[in-house]
Amino acid sequence: MRLEDFDTGTTYEARVLSSQRITSEQAEEVREIVLEVDREQFDYQPGQSVGVIVSGDHAQGHKHHFRLYSVADASERGSGKPRVTLCVKRCNYIDEYSGERYEGISSNYLCDLRDGDSLTINGPFGMPFDVPQDREADLLLIGMGTGIAPFRALIKHIYQDEKDWQGRVRLFYGAQTGLELLYMNEEKDDFTQYYDRDTFEAFKALSPRPNWADPIAMDYALEERSEEILSMLDNPHTRVYVAGRADILETLDRVFSRMIGNAEQWARRKAELQAGQRWVELVY
Repeated sequence: MRLEDFDTGTTYEARVLSSQRITSEQAEEVREIVLEVDREQFDYQPGQSVGVIVSGDHAQGHKHHFRLYSVADASERGSGKPRVTLCVKRCNYIDEYSGERYEGISSNYLCDLRDGDSLTINGPFGMPFDVPQDREADLLLIGMGTGIAPFRALIKHIYQDEKDWQGRVRLFYGAQTGLELLYMNEEKDDFTQYYDRDTFEAFKALSPRPNWADPIAMDYALEERSEEILSMLDNPHTRVYVAGRADILETLDRVFSRMIGNAEQWARRKAELQAGQRWVELVY
């Protein structure tokens, strides 16, 4: 991702209102960072992203490092200024040839910020998750890791702003262990406020052997509820939203092929969903 690929002619200053770790000390560090944007208007929708620009002489030789982060909360304002919530995982990388460890530039920069610090942002970027006008439409939400961020914003928008949502909302969320389940752990469990809603259910997809390098069991979680999922896909008003690492797409193609019948049938059904803008991917 290059800075010049995006319209960065206009940037904004933002101030950190709070930075809270939302995973335990036994899990990888993920922080929820709330920013106040220094401008009157900064409108965004669930599913959109904010650009974070880190200036300095970086190892790759460029003066600015640019990354996108999905908005993790519904749009809100504080003392007259817009607020943006980001969900950021502190990332580090091991060079597969040298074995050297490198810190992720943007993620470490953001995770090291403290209350009152300033930073430069731009955007918002990307197409938002389009909330159907039909409040009886079903929503199938499938996310992995920090892919939960846009769903947190979307679900809050549905039940806070849309209010009388009648369609089924089914959230499938995968992680290696329960400690990595963002917004669904002991540190912060935002989704409990929706559990008493007749229309909402959330399902956890965890690795069967978390100490091994086993893949997250998203396929098992989906197949266990295949009857309801297939009925949702038959509803012409159902929307499917997928968020997280791009490798989730291969898993979903595999599991939906089994559920539908075979890979060819699923390819046709998925193409129909995409053509009707009923299948939306927000992957990285």
